[in-house]
Amino acid sequence: MSSKHPYRRYFITGLVIWVPLVITMWVLNLLVTMMDQSLLLLPAQWRTESWIGVHVPGLGVILTLLVVFGTGILAANMIGQRMVSYWEGLLARIPVVNSIYNGVKQVSDTLFSGSGHAFRKVLLVRYPHPQAWSLAFQTNVPAEVSEKLEGDYIAVFIPTTPSPVNGFYFYVKRDDAIETDLTVETALKYIVSMGVVTASGQALRRGPVRPPLPRAANQ
Repeated sequence: MSSKHPYRRYFITGLVIWVPLVITMWVLNLLVTMMDQSLLLLPAQWRTESWIGVHVPGLGVILTLLVVFGTGILAANMIGQRMVSYWEGLLARIPVVNSIYNGVKQVSDTLFSGSGHAFRKVLLVRYPHPQAWSLAFQTNVPAEVSEKLEGDYIAVFIPTTPSPVNGFYFYVKRDDAIETDLTVETALKYIVSMGVVTASGQALRRGPVRPPLPRAANQ
């Protein structure tokens, strides 16, 4: 088939090369443009338009990085910590903002903490039915939940495809999950690409496949 239609093969090969590149450049351009909007916070005389008469793209990225880095330095000392505590206490008094901010902060603290246990293991769990396996990330079981469960349970987050920021949070028995040798980054590539992207050298641990879970009597 490929020998009879070489033009189609050449066209698809060209798409495979150009589509990821164009999307990557589009995303980078979008991020730089968004960060450049931070320059609007500066006085007009500090902007490049007043210096050289033209806008220089990318300065917003540098400004954003400097602000984030400076905030981290400031929050590392006692005065900065008091300011952060005061700011968080102020947000805690706002009804709707309080729920959103606390939820986002808990997730970010878990993901960016070097001592945390966010997504340390990639597992295989049976979902959405006993005959199917899904990639899942192992998280932590709260003590309040663990004491209510009989047996050895683990908490797993099952992301959706192609958006891994959404998903399902379950508690499953440890024996019903299979640990893999996949890294978190590789598993995310599989999920985002819907299994199209593969990584050499990454394989699942070999072992017997467990039989399907028994169906309920009323099914």
